[in-house]
Amino acid sequence: MAARDLFHTAVRHGLEKDQWRISSDPLELDWEEVKVKIDLAAERLIAAERGEEKIAVEIKSFISPSPVSDFHTALGQFLNYRIMLEVKEPGRDLYLAIPIDTYETFFQSRFAQTAVERYQLKLIVYNPVSEEIVRWIS
Repeated sequence: MAARDLFHTAVRHGLEKDQWRISSDPLELDWEEVKVKIDLAAERLIAAERGEEKIAVEIKSFISPSPVSDFHTALGQFLNYRIMLEVKEPGRDLYLAIPIDTYETFFQSRFAQTAVERYQLKLIVYNPVSEEIVRWIS
């Protein structure tokens, strides 16, 4: 089994505090010979007439000395997982969960902002200490 991200539990608790029900931990998908494990899947009732909102969350800690290297890995996984979800669970939105410190530093760079816009990344910004979701960026 692959190792969980350092802040996996913090993000899970943050989502639960925001009334998300964790339905898979991890969300395992396969398409022919390709198998992936996305960190979390969650659902939440939006309103009776709108139904249920479904998300998948890939959690990243960005703790290596190189945030650019961490971002390369995160972006590659995100894009591959988005393809898999489009085929296997088209009603589920994919989010990349990043710590608030990384959001306030690396993700404010022109490079990161351009990549987020170009690849239409949806972000969850979390506080690993308080185990709270700080911001949703779609």
